[in-house]
Amino acid sequence: MRGHRPATTRRPRHRLTQAAGITIPRVAQAQYNAGPRLPKNPRLGPGDLLFFGPNHTHITHVALYTTHGQSIDAPHPGAVVRQGPARTNSPTFQEATRPAPQGVGR
Repeated sequence: MRGHRPATTRRPRHRLTQAAGITIPRVAQAQYNAGPRLPKNPRLGPGDLLFFGPNHTHITHVALYTTHGQSIDAPHPGAVVRQGPARTNSPTFQEATRPAPQGVGR
């Protein structure tokens, strides 16, 4: 079947956020728009979302901050998830958000 992936790899972000009681949109720009955004140069914590793109109205990539300046992301749809530097000093880094369960911290 074309485009079929095993159930264990189909939508891991969705299952992770659902298990945590957090609802976030599927597309990076919508995730950014949903916020809540952190102040500039925040102290990042595990689970914060890092958004990249040419500007805040054209977010093209999102990564998940882990710890100690590291993040995880997939470089493109269908790619293997990778871990590496969070790249918050990149010129394409726009802002970070800290998703929270509905009704908590908003």
